Amino acid sequence: MCYDLSVSIKTQLFLAEEQSGTEVAQQLALKLVPQTDLPLHHSSGFEHPTLLAYTQASPQMPHVAQWGLIPPWAKDWLQAQQWRAKTLNARGETMVSKPAFREAAQQFRCLIPVDGFFEHHHHQAKTYPYYIYARDASPLVLAGLASEWVDRETGEVLLTFSIVTTRGNALLTKIHNNPKLAGPRMPVILPPEQWHRWLDPALDLSYPTVLDSLLRSYPEEKLAAHTVARLRGREYAGNLPSIKEPVAYEALPNLS
Repeated sequence: MCYDLSVSIKTQLFLAEEQSGTEVAQQLALKLVPQTDLPLHHSSGFEHPTLLAYTQASPQMPHVAQWGLIPPWAKDWLQAQQWRAKTLNARGETMVSKPAFREAAQQFRCLIPVDGFFEHHHHQAKTYPYYIYARDASPLVLAGLASEWVDRETGEVLLTFSIVTTRGNALLTKIHNNPKLAGPRMPVILPPEQWHRWLDPALDLSYPTVLDSLLRSYPEEKLAAHTVARLRGREYAGNLPSIKEPVAYEALPNLS
């Protein structure tokens, strides 16, 4: 699964800068970033952080979005809160058939650029956090599903998203060994040639071959990982740059 992210302002705006130039990206930083929780050196999805996402409706300019998809048919804020706690991730293999994700999968996909993500490794009844990132330090562009939810009481329109997951590659197979899960998972990391395709309104995910071509596990050789300090409990340092620094655990064997 993918419940913990690291997201910088620069990474969030790199797609806008590539497509529209540095000046536009700087303007977006001044306009949009104050509405977000950026930068997120570490953030748990269960805190429902607000960041930026590039949607099918606006592939060149990001929008402020909150992690935890709220289906458009959620009737009130109480039901919306219940849904978003269960929709941080969308299992790629079943998202087209699940009521909460079906409409978004076909009509409202998005891209979420991040610096990296965190996963926990289980060893002798304890868990150890790993930070996973691009070996060349480039942004990772995650496939997402978006949804606009209207609060009927206030009229507020809230853009929310879920991160699509797929089978874990060899690296994640070593790290993400949660005994409660059927198998290792990882976010769908899209290579550059798939960014435009993921946002293409003509893309029909009901075809298994199309879906399978997008849900491929990201190549292990393009990723790097190391253990970091605790991300939960009293030892957690919080949303600080140091949270991504390597930390060695004597009790943990080398996974290589």
